Amino acid sequence: MSTQDISRTKAWVMAARPQTLPAAAAPILAGVGLALHDDVFAFLPALAAFVGAALIQVGTNFANDYYDAVQGADTEDRQGFTRVTSSGLIEASEVKRAMYLTFLAAIVVGSYLVYVGGVPILVIGLLSVASGIAYTGGPYPLGYHGLGDVFVFLFFGVVAVTGTYYVQAASVLAAPFPTGVPPETLPLAAVIASLPIAAISTNILVVNNVRDKEEDTKTGKRTLAVRFGYTFSRVQYVGLLVLAYAVPVYFWATSQFDWTVLLPFLSLPLAARVARTMVTRTDGEALNPALEQTGQLLALYALLFAVGMGV
Repeated sequence: MSTQDISRTKAWVMAARPQTLPAAAAPILAGVGLALHDDVFAFLPALAAFVGAALIQVGTNFANDYYDAVQGADTEDRQGFTRVTSSGLIEASEVKRAMYLTFLAAIVVGSYLVYVGGVPILVIGLLSVASGIAYTGGPYPLGYHGLGDVFVFLFFGVVAVTGTYYVQAASVLAAPFPTGVPPETLPLAAVIASLPIAAISTNILVVNNVRDKEEDTKTGKRTLAVRFGYTFSRVQYVGLLVLAYAVPVYFWATSQFDWTVLLPFLSLPLAARVARTMVTRTDGEALNPALEQTGQLLALYALLFAVGMGV
């Protein structure tokens, strides 16, 4: 389909990239699963956490679309999905406005979470929004200097899962708007449970960066794939998968969880199939489906992990 055949509504959906929303939903599922296990589940904080995470994800997608276009990172050689700014489907100023409005909506939703979780959530929320913009924008774009992987691992993994658990536990165990972290609201198990989500979320970016390596090299975008090459990225992808599947085994070995915590291993065939593509291919024809499949793996793993912890 040519860009001339794409409606304005379709273009905005393309810019929002709803196929990336598993990266927003997965940490919520993991945080809810652990909260159920620890008897601190709270529906409204969990729902608000999901809406806020989804808005930050969409806002980050708008930011990437806008900043990659204005900084010349999107060229005619791009193998990935169509970007609306660089292709002229939507004016750059409109995408930029949508980015700020989406982040503003995330802050509005986050005000309830700040009431529940206090100062820690206020700090985390502001850092998440700022990092979403700084990923491809600002004076030192994180994604252009090999720090995108760290950003995703931290904010779409560790922070998102522990934050989801924390706001639920705080609503049950603490008074509104705590100035610090109340006792028993942020156990070590929440940090460990965040690692698989962080790992597979980062792998979505790894696939993207391997696919775009040649273009990024030309445009000066210094991702880890550009800096260290295909072999490094392939080892990184497989290593992050090993981390993801090691965590359920650790939880089961500690005898704090039933055997059901091993349910994520049902997703292993999908993980193996995508990993096989990653270690053998570099072209968009293979890696565009692998990108979507890694997102599917994240969603499936998170659902199985949440059920395994929560039952």
